[in-house]
Amino acid sequence: MKIISLMLLLASSCMAQQDVSALLEPIRLKYNLPAMTAAVIDDQKILAQGVTGVRKAGEKEKATLEDLWHLGSETKAITATLAGTFVAEGKLKWNDPVTLHFPEFSNRIHESLRDVTVADLLSHRAGLTANLKWSEFGTRNLSRERLKAAKDLLTSPPASPVGSYAYSNAGYVVVGAILEKLGKKSWEDLLRERVFAPLGMKQTGFGGTGTSGKIDQPWPHLESGQPVAENGPATDNPPAMGPAGTCHASIGSWALFLSDQLRGAAGGKALFPTNIYEEIQSPHPKDGTYGLGWGVGRRPWAGGKVLTHTGSNTMNFAVCWLAPIKGFGILVCTNQAGDNASKAADEAVAALIAWRSK
Repeated sequence: MKIISLMLLLASSCMAQQDVSALLEPIRLKYNLPAMTAAVIDDQKILAQGVTGVRKAGEKEKATLEDLWHLGSETKAITATLAGTFVAEGKLKWNDPVTLHFPEFSNRIHESLRDVTVADLLSHRAGLTANLKWSEFGTRNLSRERLKAAKDLLTSPPASPVGSYAYSNAGYVVVGAILEKLGKKSWEDLLRERVFAPLGMKQTGFGGTGTSGKIDQPWPHLESGQPVAENGPATDNPPAMGPAGTCHASIGSWALFLSDQLRGAAGGKALFPTNIYEEIQSPHPKDGTYGLGWGVGRRPWAGGKVLTHTGSNTMNFAVCWLAPIKGFGILVCTNQAGDNASKAADEAVAALIAWRSK
């Protein structure tokens, strides 16, 4: 795997950026959200960013640009990128069948699932159930728990027709187990070493944000706008399902990841070779709507192809849109879940697209 020199990238990121907080504030107020942050990026730097609101409804602590925001299923693109680092090293192929990576129970894998590939898992076409009862899995040895989940899933009949699209967090946990076997470390440690560190993503982590009981990070809120009873690392999806959706990051660190996706799409100096980005960012040939960790579509404002995803752990909301042809992206986060959060994020994205086009 290439280790990227980030001197130019970091230097450019330190240049003056336009503050779009005033653009976000009326949208936040319209939908009565506690806080919102957003950024406009290109393949090298943040062009504009902003933040507005408070970390917890009814309290005075303001959200900041250094705060950490829960990314939910945005994590899926990060997990697919982690898999890409192994593909770049020749240790993994997208068309590897699951039987290859689980020899210890390959003879027990359900006959309908024996030909399921890594790409099938990442594109939600493996026929697996959306979720298991993740709360029943332990937290002391997450690699062991994810391997257990993979065994339970693959030795059971498929929940939907193999090859058809059916969104599955469970499929990403199986991929996580494969990567943990290949890298001989937890998914969390592999991400730190293979994605976060090379890209300079210093403000990242897993699980809920903040110190339990302290308003030192954005506090999670329900769809009603009510703050949840507790915050902190444990206030999240169970950690066993990490590869599907437990990452958090500052807006700046998430921007570093997304800028790398744009550089990779453009053939620039990135985490791994361009052809692997093309594979991650290309839609499935059957229906053309989902790649490997990315929703794929077309929009006039993007000049054609877009990459997008939303994420929510039912207490936070995040969305991003990348326009590879025009070389820019928009990312938005808020510490509330639900319909108002989604609508506010959509309005913020539209306003920032308009801002960029001026």
